[in-house]
Amino acid sequence: MDKLRVAVIGCGCISNMHLIPAKNLDVCELVAVCDIKPERAEAAAKEYGAKAYTDYVDMFEKEKLDVVHLCLPHYLHTVVAIDAFKYGINVITEKPMSIALDDAKKAIEESEKYSVKYGVIFQCRYKTAQQFIKNNIENGVLGKVKAARSTLTWYRPDDYYDSSDWKGTWDKEGGGVIIDQAIHSIDLTNWFIDSKPVSVQANISNRHHKNMIVEDTAEGMIEYENGVLYSFWAMNNYVIDEPIEIRLVCENGTANITYDDATIHLNNGETLTCTQDLTNKEKYSGLKTYWGFQHYDQIRDFYESVIENRKPYINCTDAYETQKIVCAIYESAKSGKTIEL
Repeated sequence: MDKLRVAVIGCGCISNMHLIPAKNLDVCELVAVCDIKPERAEAAAKEYGAKAYTDYVDMFEKEKLDVVHLCLPHYLHTVVAIDAFKYGINVITEKPMSIALDDAKKAIEESEKYSVKYGVIFQCRYKTAQQFIKNNIENGVLGKVKAARSTLTWYRPDDYYDSSDWKGTWDKEGGGVIIDQAIHSIDLTNWFIDSKPVSVQANISNRHHKNMIVEDTAEGMIEYENGVLYSFWAMNNYVIDEPIEIRLVCENGTANITYDDATIHLNNGETLTCTQDLTNKEKYSGLKTYWGFQHYDQIRDFYESVIENRKPYINCTDAYETQKIVCAIYESAKSGKTIEL
């Protein structure tokens, strides 16, 4: 088939993680960008050689797109995705799917109705170290996960929220450290455990930020059908961004995973290690390192799934499982109750 015609909606900070592969992969052509702020749309269009729009429906009607990337405030993810589906456009969106579970479910139903692909960015699953751990769980070296924990200690100052017209709000971002930062470690740990979550209990607090109303600290426990207990703690009022850490206790040993490294200590005394392949690093030179470099891999896989008419490696139904957990964390914290899934 001819090259995929691709566009990106939302030209803020994260958009470069999408624009770079959309511009450089040989299976696609970046034809348009869109942002309600004309100066941002024009700047991205000039840098990446595309046409600028400020109205995405106008863009849909004129450009005959195959794929659109959504780099928008969280509350708009499913709204714009559903509009794209109606034009027969495949969608890959930044996480989270939505700020409300019902909206995420509706978007999946609409993607199926219009027979289009629907992908959600969880780029950390593509990292070499994370793949190493997943493979050693599945091939029996580690065996099944028996217990898990994750920690996130990052830094988001008040001006991080002051500079945005949607971050730090319940109605537009949908939360704070859980839905924006810790969602990746939650997604990875859930992926490693590979069992149905059955209950969630959590607490959230705003312990230090003055100019936002959502949580900057959260802790809780998720129980799984196979008996695994996963405990998490996350906060973004530290003084630096430390590497996220995930620890797994498995049948045959333990595993520790950070940004770019993974170590397995087997019960027989053997130690296995893996370091992240940094092949994509130069493609994202100058951008925030905590985003990683695997957007490129996930976006390439999504394009290929459209061309080959197959499910992408991370499908919308996979992302929905993480969305259920995130929404249950907030429901539990606000209600003071354990939420049954």
